[in-house]
Amino acid sequence: MTSRPLAPLAIFDLDGTLVDTAADLVSSLNHTIAAAGLAPVTYDDLTHLVGQGARVMIKRAFALRETELPEAEIDPLYERFITHYRAEMPGESRPYPGIVETLDALSQSGITLAVCTNKTAVLAVPLLEKLGLTPYFAAITCGDTFEFRKPDARHILGTIERAGGDIRRTVMVGDSINDILAAKNANVPSIGVTFGYTDVPMAELKPDVVIDNFDALTTTLFEKLIARGAAAA
Repeated sequence: MTSRPLAPLAIFDLDGTLVDTAADLVSSLNHTIAAAGLAPVTYDDLTHLVGQGARVMIKRAFALRETELPEAEIDPLYERFITHYRAEMPGESRPYPGIVETLDALSQSGITLAVCTNKTAVLAVPLLEKLGLTPYFAAITCGDTFEFRKPDARHILGTIERAGGDIRRTVMVGDSINDILAAKNANVPSIGVTFGYTDVPMAELKPDVVIDNFDALTTTLFEKLIARGAAAA
């Protein structure tokens, strides 16, 4: 008797892929760095700042303003960011157009869904809950779920395990170099979206497929990538 193959798995990044969080990230970051007298950052700065969690974003903001950040001030500033972000949640953050319909279509076709984000759990999980997206996902892994995070392949591998998936039947969907590199490092196909926060054109990151909107993320496309990934395994 042969075992039935596990369901295909679609793993999504959060910020810049599932949800447009730019306005709230900028607002909370500016609230945070104002305590140190730094000039506000703008949306144009955001692509250079996000991707590795709030602590790194704060450090990058100080570097952007060519200001030293003493080690002793990092944790208090991080807590200031967390407090402001959570108090405003979900703020102006909204799912990208078409994502809810895409999640519905993928799940109805038998594809399991998961989130793999470098955002900390204390921010990522409540945001997904407040936007009504949590029920779609079999697993949500965050920047502090493991001792490693994207672009480390183990972040994706751990997400696959928690979602009950199979690496040979998994696709990563993301908007940044961390997502595409993590997929390459894990040897899974990737779909890159062009509307997120990358500071490098998505095509230059060389995902398997580039899409401009979620209308293009069809079950047919997903099945083709799954077949390609399984053949390469």
